[in-house]
Amino acid sequence: MYKIGDKIRIISMKGEDHYNGREGIIEYIDGLDQLHGTWGGLAIIPEEDLIEVINSEVVDSVNGVRC
Repeated sequence: MYKIGDKIRIISMKGEDHYNGREGIIEYIDGLDQLHGTWGGLAIIPEEDLIEVINSEVVDSVNGVRC
């Protein structure tokens, strides 16, 4: 499962080929488990889009500090 602070690479995003290859950090996971982050304006839908975690960081949710 994905978590806030994970650095990901988009392998393929359904209907949005120009997002393929982008990298970013997950900043927010909404109530539908869609991933929002620094790769651009669109949310990643894990059931439809293919991504890979390229490194995982632990984020202190109170202070926003990467550990």
